[in-house]
Amino acid sequence: MNMADRDGVIWLDGELVPWREAKVHVLTHTLHYGMGVFEGVRAYETDTGTAIFR
Repeated sequence: MNMADRDGVIWLDGELVPWREAKVHVLTHTLHYGMGVFEGVRAYETDTGTAIFR
């Protein structure tokens, strides 16, 4: 399933819009800074379970 196959509505710009009509510009700050949250995050298996480090 790709993202175009989704049905329903999504909250966008203060209103509910059909999923297929919800568009976000590629230069949106939220998109770029939001993805940056995951940069540098590493997970390692330890004796006590998985440990996540930044």
